[in-house]
Amino acid sequence: MAGAQCCENPPTLDPAYGAGHVADIGGLKAYLAGSPESKLAVLLASDVYGYEAPNFRKLADKVGAAGFYVIAPDFFHGDPMTTEIFQNSRDEWLKNHGPAKGFEEAKPVIEDLKNKGISAIGAAGFCWGAKVVVEFAKGDSINAAVILHPGLITLDDIKEVKCPISILGAEIDHISPPELVKQFEAILSTQNMVDYFVKIFPGVSHGWTVRYDVNDTSTVEKAEEAHKDMLDWFAKYVK
Repeated sequence: MAGAQCCENPPTLDPAYGAGHVADIGGLKAYLAGSPESKLAVLLASDVYGYEAPNFRKLADKVGAAGFYVIAPDFFHGDPMTTEIFQNSRDEWLKNHGPAKGFEEAKPVIEDLKNKGISAIGAAGFCWGAKVVVEFAKGDSINAAVILHPGLITLDDIKEVKCPISILGAEIDHISPPELVKQFEAILSTQNMVDYFVKIFPGVSHGWTVRYDVNDTSTVEKAEEAHKDMLDWFAKYVK
């Protein structure tokens, strides 16, 4: 979840990036995009680089433009992963910023949304954030989940999923390799009450949906294909 591949291609963070704005919701700072008048919301749980990564915010804006009110919390409280942290104090950072803590901190965000009149909620998680989203998918507080190049999701996690889930994996992924993603699919195929979609993208590496090189046309196209799959899933179940 914070192995070498998790931290490749670090973004240049930009707190001013995006068409949305930052505000407090449910006790967390969050990047908000889309119309607050929408009754449909999507929670985005970032990878270890957090909510100021430009590609991540660009995706939040895209989801907002599709009609959803988007909430991308700062789960790391201004302390995202950096190359220096990865090299010198990764374990300590993870101890302070584990996904279990992120899940607990996200619960009031979900409650806040429901108190504001939101009628349906989807959640998407990227690497680190996928673990947060899977925890929500085990309960009834969200309507649909998408996990993209997930970090340290277990077979037992997938066995407990209760809401429609889409799993988008990379061919070149040491954290959730295709063999593991296929095991996820095999488990979901036995759970008749849960709809699912599983796809492994050829020729891309872990993190490709938000840490792509904007100048690499092929990688951008694969990222945009994953974004479309995510939006299609939310259009189907968050309504």
